[in-house]
Amino acid sequence: MKKTLLLLGFTFLVTAGAFAQSQKAMLYCRDPELAKNKKIVYDFWRSVLEGGHLELAPQYMLETYIQHNPNVPTGRQGFLDFFGKFAKARPIVDTIREPLISIVAEGDRVVLAFKSVNKDPKDPSKTYVTTSFEMLRIENGKVAEHWDSALKE
Repeated sequence: MKKTLLLLGFTFLVTAGAFAQSQKAMLYCRDPELAKNKKIVYDFWRSVLEGGHLELAPQYMLETYIQHNPNVPTGRQGFLDFFGKFAKARPIVDTIREPLISIVAEGDRVVLAFKSVNKDPKDPSKTYVTTSFEMLRIENGKVAEHWDSALKE
């Protein structure tokens, strides 16, 4: 039992380290425009969403930003009003804090895939691992649109 727990702990540390170490590699793309779009989304996510620096939103988002999450108003101001209720500015770190699995860019769209650990609805004492996705559209060097799989709360 102790060996199993030790192995699980070691595996978690190695996996967590791999996420952080490989994020810079995820930004690479042979196509410079796709690489630029990935970097915009990456920096937006780290600075505005995870860092809570809403004052940086105009640097990353169009004023006409379109939001497809049914719980967040559309428009940059709607985004700011929503996240302003609970966002707290903290230091911006070099990597995305959430366990990022991949960054994929195609055309004007960038998709972030994250490892997600959730409570089992049939047994709240257990958890399960799945993947969540965020897709953002870039226009003129800024985030113009966002999709995710959020359900209306």
